[in-house]
Amino acid sequence: MNFRQLGRSGLKVPELCFGIATFSTGSELLKAGGDIQIEKARHLVDISMEAGCNFFDTADVYLNGRSEEIVGKAIDHLRREDVLISTKATFTTGRSPNDVGSSRYHLTQALDASLKRLNTDYIDVYHMHAFDALTPVEEVLSTLDNFVRQGKVRYIACSNFSGWHLMKSLSISERYGWSRYVGHQVYYSLVGRDYEWELMPLAVDQGVGALVWSPLGWARLTGKIRRGQPLPESSRLQNKGAFDAGPIPDWEYVYGVVDAIDEVAKETGKTVPQIALNWLLQRPTISTVIIGPRNEQQLRDNLGSVGWQLTAEQVTKLDAASRIPLAYPYWHQLQFANRNPFPVSLG
Repeated sequence: MNFRQLGRSGLKVPELCFGIATFSTGSELLKAGGDIQIEKARHLVDISMEAGCNFFDTADVYLNGRSEEIVGKAIDHLRREDVLISTKATFTTGRSPNDVGSSRYHLTQALDASLKRLNTDYIDVYHMHAFDALTPVEEVLSTLDNFVRQGKVRYIACSNFSGWHLMKSLSISERYGWSRYVGHQVYYSLVGRDYEWELMPLAVDQGVGALVWSPLGWARLTGKIRRGQPLPESSRLQNKGAFDAGPIPDWEYVYGVVDAIDEVAKETGKTVPQIALNWLLQRPTISTVIIGPRNEQQLRDNLGSVGWQLTAEQVTKLDAASRIPLAYPYWHQLQFANRNPFPVSLG
């Protein structure tokens, strides 16, 4: 397992990160991703650690904190300094009007609660799970900077921000000398390439590392979905809540991408998920790709996506199959790419 810098920071993270949304029970959305008990979670953590994947990502809202509790118990036999933990705050955690958002009030309570559930003194990477337009950005960032100064948080990151959300935040951090976002957790896959249009160029310019969530296109690139075949009964896309919560690309487009992946899989002897993950790892700005295996077989398959590389020709084939029409102003900017180059080919 190779390690990469997390953006423009001194922290090195493994190419793959174990996403722990599946370490929960009860929630329909999370249940669609797996139902893993503590013993099984510890077993998967040990397999992940053995492979060098020592980075674990969760959030305070995953089953009302239950995911964080299971993570804390699943790693309690390991040295804390050997493990990297990422968690998030911002979404609703209670009934009070102050139990949501990124206010100083909510973040202070949310962080202390996460530390307790995870049974740790500090969080390695603390994400704002979404942008809070009702709280001044100065309040958010000064609060996060205090967490870093107190030693409760090592690095701060964001998730699901738009370009102006992130750029405004970075500008304010620079103005006051506060801790800055070094990572951005983003949706990005072979069937979801919007990240490349604005967020990737911003990340290159500002040194923000991408932590990719749902790299298999919201379960569409698992290798189980094919043209003319019904969805597998085990697919989380069978769950209406899970289906509606994610992106909804055109199915014919998805099938075309899967066809191209199948061709490359035959050439390489790799699986569809391994091809999809390896493609991501060759893109600019990617610090780590968050995998979400539900069992040992899926975990070992995902871990097999590293240690090798697709050829330039194979990447080009996948790029061509997954290309989609650009929204404005990106299609217009592409006409002047010699003066406004994109990090990857969009044409």
